[in-house]
Amino acid sequence: QVQLVESGGGLVQAGGSLRLSCVASGNFWRINAMGWYRQAPGKQRELVAHITSGDSTNYADSIKGRFTISRDNAKNTVYLQMNSLKPEDTAVYYCRTDLFRTSWDLSHDYWGQGTQVTVSS
Repeated sequence: QVQLVESGGGLVQAGGSLRLSCVASGNFWRINAMGWYRQAPGKQRELVAHITSGDSTNYADSIKGRFTISRDNAKNTVYLQMNSLKPEDTAVYYCRTDLFRTSWDLSHDYWGQGTQVTVSS
């Protein structure tokens, strides 16, 4: 069984900051990649930031220069530091991991429950 536990969401005024955390736990062999996605009301889920096992990153154009993704491999944790928040950043943020459960198995995707981020104007 694999579980993702997210924390750090909340209500903040425009221009403020939040730091999201996601911890992967359970039985698995190796994590491949981790990332953050978000879904605003009436819109499709979109990629926010992605990080590989070698710490290569990519970001959505809408948040470049404001958000930073990082990971702690020893803790199986991924973070999203969000600065200069805007009302348009309001959404449910989801953590995703792509991992191998065993050394001989194919990789699988796992998702967290999501955490609400609300930015007021």
